[in-house]
Amino acid sequence: MKADDIREWDATEIEARLKELKEEQFRLRFQASMMELENPTLLRNIRRDIARLKTVLRERELAQNG
Repeated sequence: MKADDIREWDATEIEARLKELKEEQFRLRFQASMMELENPTLLRNIRRDIARLKTVLRERELAQNG
């Protein structure tokens, strides 16, 4: 997921995807704690995608206020 692609989405799409990723992150963290996680890089990728989504939302918020 690229930031440029995310910027093309509207806020509701971004928030929906953010919710999905947070749920997926919770499931993966639970699996990791039980030593059942097959691919540990998934957690890192999801964390970075969440950060990208939050960054785009924050950019829009600052653009509206400033």
